[in-house]
Amino acid sequence: MKVAVIMGSKSDYPKVEEGINVLKEFGVEVVVRALSAHRTPVQLTECLEGLEGNTDVIIAAAGKAAHLPGVIAAQTLIPVVGLPIKSSTMDGLDSLLSIVQMPKGIPVATVAIDGGLNSALLALQMMALKYPELTGKLQAYRDEMAKKVLDDDASLR
Repeated sequence: MKVAVIMGSKSDYPKVEEGINVLKEFGVEVVVRALSAHRTPVQLTECLEGLEGNTDVIIAAAGKAAHLPGVIAAQTLIPVVGLPIKSSTMDGLDSLLSIVQMPKGIPVATVAIDGGLNSALLALQMMALKYPELTGKLQAYRDEMAKKVLDDDASLR
């Protein structure tokens, strides 16, 4: 089980860190790279070639023009989860629209702006189709979330 997390720049790391930690807690190998679709296109392509055949999902985090997830999806059949990063302009809406508005035939699953945790959980759900042992872990994760809400509710009564 392997997920690659590719971000457009190292400054995006705080937005993907929680998701990386959850993936590792679930026993998933995580490869983390900072590569730009615009500034390092050759190295990005080389990285993707190295992921072929041994990676289950790619999480691609990018801000501003946010072409990284789409450029990755255009070069691989590995499922891509796009993670829009809030930038100084437009509060991340530019990133969200750049990722979600992919042309016909090159899909990118997209989560909320700065939704690093959900990108990891979506990757885990995708991988659970191939690795059934993840299903129980995901259910336990959701059960723990529900328990916390119910405990909070009980504390208010």
